[in-house]
Amino acid sequence: YYDTTTVMDISLMFGALLAAALAGRYAKPVQWKRPTRMTIGAFIGGLMMGYGARLAFGCNIGAYFSGIASFSVHGWIWFVFAFLGSLIGVKLRPYCAYKN
Repeated sequence: YYDTTTVMDISLMFGALLAAALAGRYAKPVQWKRPTRMTIGAFIGGLMMGYGARLAFGCNIGAYFSGIASFSVHGWIWFVFAFLGSLIGVKLRPYCAYKN
């Protein structure tokens, strides 16, 4: 007995690894050390995405698509705030980016 979701998730990860290998991304040594700003930014971003998923009772994108498809106002509200959040994220991105 196989859960199709699990098989699909594992296949997706192996496919990403294969694509990276074929693109030559493993030719360079792996850089394990990350700047503190980047680590904090990734942590805060992950928390915000998780919080958004809880507010949407599951998948954020599912809340948008199912809301639009069912002609519900919440899908359009989601779109407006996701767009505004993206604008804010683009403005904040340089402060969390890796700097050589």
